Amino acid sequence: MSDLPRKAVTRTAKLAALPLGFAGRATWGLGKRIVGESAEIVGRELQQRTAEQLFKVLGELKGGAMKFGQALSVFESALPEEVAGPYRTALTKLQEAAPPMPTSTVHDVLEQHLGDDWHELFLEFEDKPAAAASIGQVHRGVWHDGREVAVKVQYPGAGEALLSDLGQLSRFARLLGPLIPGIDVKPLIAELRDRVAEELDYGLEAEAQRAHAEEFAGDPDVMVPAVVHQCDQVLVTEWVDGIPLAEVIAEGTEEQRNRAGQVLARFLFSGPARTGLLHADPHPGNFRLLPGSGDGADPENWRLGVLDFGTVDRLPGGLPDPIGRSLRLALESDARSVYELLGAEGFVKESVELDPEAVLDYLLPIIEPAQADEFTFSRSWMRSQAARVADPRSPAYQLGKRLNLPPSYLLIHRVTLSTIGVLCQLGATVRLRDELEEWLPGFLPEEETAAEEQAAEPAAEDPTAEEPTTEEPAAEA
Repeated sequence: MSDLPRKAVTRTAKLAALPLGFAGRATWGLGKRIVGESAEIVGRELQQRTAEQLFKVLGELKGGAMKFGQALSVFESALPEEVAGPYRTALTKLQEAAPPMPTSTVHDVLEQHLGDDWHELFLEFEDKPAAAASIGQVHRGVWHDGREVAVKVQYPGAGEALLSDLGQLSRFARLLGPLIPGIDVKPLIAELRDRVAEELDYGLEAEAQRAHAEEFAGDPDVMVPAVVHQCDQVLVTEWVDGIPLAEVIAEGTEEQRNRAGQVLARFLFSGPARTGLLHADPHPGNFRLLPGSGDGADPENWRLGVLDFGTVDRLPGGLPDPIGRSLRLALESDARSVYELLGAEGFVKESVELDPEAVLDYLLPIIEPAQADEFTFSRSWMRSQAARVADPRSPAYQLGKRLNLPPSYLLIHRVTLSTIGVLCQLGATVRLRDELEEWLPGFLPEEETAAEEQAAEPAAEDPTAEEPTTEEPAAEA
């Protein structure tokens, strides 16, 4: 392969071939059934071939096509098992690797942005990429001060390719939808498209990573590599060793999977509270499990290494307080208060009237992990949730269609669902309630009481406060 395929006609042709290929394989499957092979065997082979072609094309194109594939990968646990099996291997590949850029292209980018003498910045630089992602690939090296580093190099033409791919995929959303049951593909593509400019800006990424690295420095649970150097299309950070989360999912011990799940949930909820930022790309390729301090063999001391801060949600006050309050009220079975809060936040439009008890019934299975002291996430649980809300015959499906997702909650919603998808892939037993109580604003009732008391204090204690009069200024106050 030369470099990132940039010509729109080339990329469009590859993507356009996907639905044609699906149709061709369906015809092949019908022919196999006519000659007597069982529908189950034919269906499995059909799904296998479809998965292989779909993710081979997405991986080769990188750009928005690969970004879409990575976004889908975290929802693998929601697929029916007969579908998930063939897809699992192909999806996992997209989390970690893709065909590399030619070495000459990598050197050209480094020379353009680091200068003719860029080699002098490194004691060592490996031309073979260590990993590849949707808009860039990572090379391992040793910085001139002796630190092992990861050098992320952006593909030339990445922005153009991202926008072109996502535009094409949006047109094919109706055809792609049946391949990924339970997932509404078009809004997912639209949301990815909205994030393109931000992800292409390595300056913003470096800023977000520095904020996390400083806040989590010395943390016993989470490790974020420091930024070493950044300019335009090149980002140099400290190297992180460890077990890729995809490997933990595939062959990790129960203890490792539980530890990975616990610290992943901790990072999801503590990150916004501690940095004002939400890491918004939680697919397994962006995490490592690495030995912590003390007894490195004890999984309880292992930490979560977090990579790739190209997509973040800026939440200066942490996660919105209504999330914690509505979750607590739902757990208390206060249907009326939950309904009023959802209405105030725009989840229920003014023109829509729903039964509060029906809304609570819709929510309770989803928030089941927060009800117990600990909860074991599993693919079967995820599939049951996906089936419940995706089956047009289900009351949950009918009610869900009438709910609204406000734009300010869109990314939070996707990140939360994606993280739950990874927890289900891990099959992790997690003390989720501990993390909610520690980090989620509004989840503890005393927080709400304290906030109300604080709001009331100034008026009660202000010695200069005067009795209100009928004059207009006092009425305004």
